[in-house]
Amino acid sequence: MDIFEQRIKELRAELERHNHSYYVLNSPTISDQEYDEMMRELQDLERDNPQYFDPLSPTQRVGSDLSQGFTQVAHERPMQSLGNSYSIEEVQDFLRRAKDGLGGEPVQIVGELKYDGTSISLTYEQGRLVRAVTRGDGVRGDDVTANVLTIKSIPLQLLPGNWPEKFEVRGEILLPWASFEKLNQERAYNEEPLFANPRNAAAGTLKLQNSAEVARRGLDAYFYFVLGDNLPGDTHYDRMQAVKSWGFKVAQMTLLPSIDAVKDFIDQWDVERKSQPVATDGLVFKLNSIRQWLNLGSTAKSPRWAIAYKFAPERECSRLQSITFQVGRTGVITPVANLEPVLLSGTIVKRASLHNEDVIRQLDIHDGDSLYVEKGGEIIPKIVGVDLKQRVPGSKPVEFVRECPVCGTPLVRVEGEAAWVCPNKYACPPQITGRIEHFVGRHAMNIDGIGEEVAIQLHESGLVNNIADLYDLTGNDLLQLEHFQKKAASRLLRGIEASLQVPFERVIFALSITYVGETIAKVLARNVHNIDNLMAMDAEQLAAIPEIGPKIAESIVDYFSVPGNREIVERLRRAGVQMSLSEEQLQGRTDKLAGKKIVISGVFAKHSRDEYKAMIEQHGGKNVSSISSATSFVLAGENMGPAKLEKAQKLGVNIINEDEFLAMLE
Repeated sequence: MDIFEQRIKELRAELERHNHSYYVLNSPTISDQEYDEMMRELQDLERDNPQYFDPLSPTQRVGSDLSQGFTQVAHERPMQSLGNSYSIEEVQDFLRRAKDGLGGEPVQIVGELKYDGTSISLTYEQGRLVRAVTRGDGVRGDDVTANVLTIKSIPLQLLPGNWPEKFEVRGEILLPWASFEKLNQERAYNEEPLFANPRNAAAGTLKLQNSAEVARRGLDAYFYFVLGDNLPGDTHYDRMQAVKSWGFKVAQMTLLPSIDAVKDFIDQWDVERKSQPVATDGLVFKLNSIRQWLNLGSTAKSPRWAIAYKFAPERECSRLQSITFQVGRTGVITPVANLEPVLLSGTIVKRASLHNEDVIRQLDIHDGDSLYVEKGGEIIPKIVGVDLKQRVPGSKPVEFVRECPVCGTPLVRVEGEAAWVCPNKYACPPQITGRIEHFVGRHAMNIDGIGEEVAIQLHESGLVNNIADLYDLTGNDLLQLEHFQKKAASRLLRGIEASLQVPFERVIFALSITYVGETIAKVLARNVHNIDNLMAMDAEQLAAIPEIGPKIAESIVDYFSVPGNREIVERLRRAGVQMSLSEEQLQGRTDKLAGKKIVISGVFAKHSRDEYKAMIEQHGGKNVSSISSATSFVLAGENMGPAKLEKAQKLGVNIINEDEFLAMLE
């Protein structure tokens, strides 16, 4: 194997890994620019060494975002991706190549915003929306029509106009900044992982099985391309103006007569994009003439008549005003940089987490430093460096606190971790209010009407010193609080009453036992059946339960060794909170799937995926997301993912259908 063949194979393997991270996992591990540089290197090597051509090379296809649970539909016309550029010189090279390909004839350019969402193709017949399909692998995509119907900016019936009998329009599904931040606030409140950026959030939302939840999140859509027969106009600009008149939200676009106008357009939007309501990561430049499109054609991956221009990740320099040290629900101390306000990715940034003492030391932050803040679409602003040229002579390094900034208790360092913790769990106010917030969260007791401010208000008033106090609240108590109206009080009391029906596994999660998240709470409920058994078990007995290791077991024992915690449990029991599995749950439990790890894939006819997951847990099995040699079997419906099918066959994992699965449980 010569050095060229070896490098080609290395690049193909690496690009495939990044394709999977980006399109399947929605979790990119490198920047777009780094990815494009690798792709270009591979394209050049393959061009110069045609003997190593491979039809499955990343240069020959578009990365895939296919997921399970949706019917896959073939695109009538492949959905390609655009080549990327990062400088005006590269845009000039694109225009030169286009003119050369057209024999030197003049070209007109259309500049438009490039939205950072997830690609979608909509098909309309007789003026009505009939199908919505994701990009997928460019040849086939997922039919997400039911979810797209919930997006209010997408017309279901077109406005009167000269639209053809059948056509296809393509664009981006987006989650606006305001909706994105609201969604992440909810996820943070419920201790769920935050979405990294609006693109990930839009992609994840579009693939939800629950259309009602899709509607609640508030997706939006912009369109930039129309395909079909008998379309009006001979230019891209005119056609998109027609599309706009039919009721679509169309990407902002401008006719650009010269390369100087292109440069001005780049400079304009490098500033104005920061105030857009949705995420944008660049611009797109297209030739305006449809005839020229047809003459230039496309490569296997991209059209020759368009190119994307990517903006560099947003970075600003802001002066550090102060550092505050926040106390979390578990007592962990988090340093937060308070900055002079700066606009990044559509939002004003005033604060950025510094995570822990080690980060402060690595960055060598001094009082009053000018810090580089980067967002680049990320929801959590990052401090990425210090502008040493602006450092004030004689300024001192930032010191991490050694006492709790709220209760004054000396901090302790968690062994093997970077975190400092306030050990005063049951008297430190932020830890108390944090546990109250956690207890009422949507995935815990789901008590509406208590956020951070109300939790603090309830605690500072003396009404709620622990979670059990919530069940002693009365309407008169609440109406004595400042700004608390009768309607809000009634809603809160109704939520508390409704929480008495919350199942036992969520009660365990709501107690705020360290290391006991939602999944571990379900495992505990399934194995201990009631709170008395849980409180009576020692660490060795707990650690014997599958998935409960020594660390979790010790944490549970420590929690119930505190008399105050046992008293809280008894008060919750007296209030009517569920402290055991229901009779129905207990009667239906079996060990038929005990010890089995099961993967679910595909679309089912007799039960939903969630119902099958509940059945697996009810009969002692464990739901796992990925196939490995430890997988017991795959429960497969229609359209099982090809990657999962291939891996199951390769590892010899048994694949059963839903009839066979249900027969196992009879």
